[in-house]
Amino acid sequence: MRHSGVTVIGAGLAGAEATWQIASRGVRVDLYEMRPTRMTEAHVTPGFAELVCSNSFGSLGEHSASNLLKKELDKLGGFVLGVAREFAVPAGASLAVDRVKFSEKITSTLQDLPNVCVHREELREVPASGVVILATGPLTSPDLASSFCALAGQESLYFYDAISPIVLFDSLDTDQMFFGSRYGKGSPDFLNVPLTKDQYDELIYDLTHGEVLSPHSFEKEKYFESCMPIEVLASRGPKTLAFGPLKPVGLEVPGTGKRAYAVIQLRKENKYGTSYNLVGFQTKLKYGEQLRVFRKLPGFAEAEFLRLGSLHRNTFIDSPRLLNPSLQLRKDPRVFVAGQLTGTEGYLESSATGLLAGLNCVRYLEGKELLTLPPETMLGGLLAAITDPEKKNFQPMNSNIGVLPPLEDLPKALRRDKQARNAAYAERALDSLEKWIHGETLDSVMVRPTLPGANLNQFNALFN
Repeated sequence: MRHSGVTVIGAGLAGAEATWQIASRGVRVDLYEMRPTRMTEAHVTPGFAELVCSNSFGSLGEHSASNLLKKELDKLGGFVLGVAREFAVPAGASLAVDRVKFSEKITSTLQDLPNVCVHREELREVPASGVVILATGPLTSPDLASSFCALAGQESLYFYDAISPIVLFDSLDTDQMFFGSRYGKGSPDFLNVPLTKDQYDELIYDLTHGEVLSPHSFEKEKYFESCMPIEVLASRGPKTLAFGPLKPVGLEVPGTGKRAYAVIQLRKENKYGTSYNLVGFQTKLKYGEQLRVFRKLPGFAEAEFLRLGSLHRNTFIDSPRLLNPSLQLRKDPRVFVAGQLTGTEGYLESSATGLLAGLNCVRYLEGKELLTLPPETMLGGLLAAITDPEKKNFQPMNSNIGVLPPLEDLPKALRRDKQARNAAYAERALDSLEKWIHGETLDSVMVRPTLPGANLNQFNALFN
């Protein structure tokens, strides 16, 4: 072996991808998976990359953000995505897989790799030495979570998601809204949606009568006041929201000299101002209900939601404070984090972070500069978003067009045409990735994997 190797903790999607990427480049991997020695509340098998809540890897729609990420992973030689395509099952315009065969193939492949040593045991602490990838997912064991907190800082972990919907700015009718801050304090950063009493009453009715998701068997519905579902707050009384997150005090509607009965505030989700977050609208409403209810709001009739709200048990780190876009821990550069622990949402996103963490571990061992993908790419934009040190209100994020830098020269008419707009962003992303792959920064780490039987079609196309 050329190096002492890498310890990968967790054999989920991120850990599996990272292990394959590292081992295929001749570096030893010690892969730790605590199942079946210790099972989680959600998993039922000892297999690697067991899919728990869904079997979907997202949309295959030509103009979707998820499909753009798939194209990027194809170009980068994604292992997990290749297995997903091998065991795809009919699912309309989505990539869904046979869960059992998918997990079995990943498990057997990794166990058979000559550079991989599998340890079926629980690691209770982050190793004190050596290069490490922490990829233990949203159900990280308490002991390991405590060890990470001691390493990175006591306020480094969250244990519950409270996610508000995110909407594309260009899809809103801002003529029915206004920018401002309460009492005019600070810069007018919030986008405000004024509601009449009738509009407010209809919203309260919809929130309290909408169909909600039932919790998973491993979740207990125990909420903190700061992340209470909006529909739970609404159920406490018809004026609760008007005196809470929707209070209109200090917000005068321009041109009227009056204040609205209630005001919904939207906050910038990224530094570009291309997407906005509905403040305080974390919710357990089903996705279809959210679309029905929120598109009734003034200016939301044609709203394009980049992410819908949710609230569920999760473990993820404070990535804006702790991680570089290379997925390296700022306080301890030998430690990398991948998967949902980073605050990325989705199976595809988990495997993508595992790929980059794996490549960067090899580079770290070789004393080379770590890789950071261009922000114009979907993966690069996503990682830039979750590691932005200026982000004050961090919530998990999946791939969406809103994480990409805006196309300044895009005609205004095309910004409202979803297909044309997304096609332009995809073209720029893939062109940027091609140039990045062939740039001088990649040198030897991007040579083809050397393992026999590997799926090398994309590598053959790019590097021969």
